[in-house]
Amino acid sequence: MDLRTGTPFWPLKSGLMYTYPPLTADLEADVLVIGAGITGALLVDALSAAGLSVVALDRRDAAFGSTSVSTALLQYEIDTNLRDLIPMMGQDRAERAYWLCHEAIDLIGRLCAELPDDCGFQQRGSLYYASSRSDARMLRDEHAARTRAGFEVEWLDSRDLKSRFGISAPAALLSRQGGEVDPYRLAQHLLQRTQARGARVFDRTEVRQLDEERGVFVAHTDRGPKVRARHTVVASGYEAEQFLGRRLASLKNSYALASEPLAHDPWPEGCLIWETARPYLYARTTSDGRVVVGGEDDDFHSPARRQRALERKKRRLERKMGRLLGHELETAFAWAGTFGETKDGLAYIGPQPGSRLLFALGYGGNGITYSVQAARLLTAHILGEPTPDLELFRLDR
Repeated sequence: MDLRTGTPFWPLKSGLMYTYPPLTADLEADVLVIGAGITGALLVDALSAAGLSVVALDRRDAAFGSTSVSTALLQYEIDTNLRDLIPMMGQDRAERAYWLCHEAIDLIGRLCAELPDDCGFQQRGSLYYASSRSDARMLRDEHAARTRAGFEVEWLDSRDLKSRFGISAPAALLSRQGGEVDPYRLAQHLLQRTQARGARVFDRTEVRQLDEERGVFVAHTDRGPKVRARHTVVASGYEAEQFLGRRLASLKNSYALASEPLAHDPWPEGCLIWETARPYLYARTTSDGRVVVGGEDDDFHSPARRQRALERKKRRLERKMGRLLGHELETAFAWAGTFGETKDGLAYIGPQPGSRLLFALGYGGNGITYSVQAARLLTAHILGEPTPDLELFRLDR
């Protein structure tokens, strides 16, 4: 199924960086990774760095699925506010989930520093503004919850917000930890680096059937050849349901645009911007002076329906961002993608209950930060090391 509609910005900006062949012969490996988007790329990088032999397969061109339509706002804040997550899972566990996302942003920065270019990575603050006066009261509680957890977060009233950022809203929280990146470029550079370590990456190759025989996984592909591996990690987003046999997330469309380059910074400090309303408007800048705006999420029904909605959603995003900034943006590219959303805003990472099959499903607005932690945790799990943090993201929670 098409995961995207319109003209995603990242592949156009970066071009066809690297190419990968389809699978043409049977292979064996320590680990098979199904999916070669940003999640799969992070996994292959971590696994190969640990000395494991890895094969990665993707049914599409590598990083041309959900990765190409991600707006890649790197936030430690989860779609579920900390004050709401605490009653769901307990204070220590909720705070730990937030801290893992906080840590992931620094890990991405270090990864990008090791690659041929910085992949558009910038350390940015995160401005979370109240969409209404009642939400401003909620933000007070959220500020208190994050402060208790040890996060550095600043309260801004309406006057502070207007004078510092030119934004009219009742209140906001400003966090210093955040970032932005080009997810397509990052995935491509990581996949290329892993091949130098011996990892083998194949795209346009679909796993049609996955069997387990005497403790070894056998992946049967649409091209005929098979891959045998001691471990298999499914990193194919909501399409992982093919291997799960059930749905873990509700499917949503999110719509986005990238503006033409601006002659000046659109707002001071260039921080990430998002709001308390659900679904929320969100925005970031790019290294070439554009603004990327996303939101207007709706339920997924079909790619055709998503396509019909794109122009209308683009106009709504333009109007909303124009009201927020006080001036209109000129749209250069607009697109939409389908993603999974969980009830608690957390990813699903770990083994399928009753099985050795592993999953790395970074659903929601924190997909990339979750994927960083999935790569770390699942590599440790495969190596037999303690991984208590997997309990936060278990598939049967």
